[in-house]
Amino acid sequence: MERPPLPPFTAETAAQKVRLAEDGWNSRDPERVAQAYTPDSRWRNRAEFLQGRDAIVAFLKRKWARELDYRLIKELWATAENRIAVRFAYEWHDDSGQWFRSYGNENWEFDDTGLMRRRIASINDLPITEADRKYFWPDGRRPDDHPGLSDLGL
Repeated sequence: MERPPLPPFTAETAAQKVRLAEDGWNSRDPERVAQAYTPDSRWRNRAEFLQGRDAIVAFLKRKWARELDYRLIKELWATAENRIAVRFAYEWHDDSGQWFRSYGNENWEFDDTGLMRRRIASINDLPITEADRKYFWPDGRRPDDHPGLSDLGL
């Protein structure tokens, strides 16, 4: 099964791939998100190392059970051949109501069918007040007219 856009990426097709990934993650549907990765995909997320779709699904279920009202914006940083570098920020709150903005960078590597075979993520969490929030769209996909990271000064 192919998952376009396919490598080698141009700036335009890489930006499309980034937006598709953002849309998937904003669905908060672990099964849907996992389909974008190879069956044996390898991840490093913070200090956690994962391999395979089952591990990805389990990880995302834990993540979104803890990170409530999650909303994510991704932005293309660089691309070459079958690799994409992304910067991102997402907002969420824990079960006590404390809001956070989590900032990070990801390095992605794709196979020839457009599935991600490697994801390396570095992430830092910043506690914020509810008044500091910048992401207010309804659950799901970020609207096309909502500002991106650069537009928000992030």
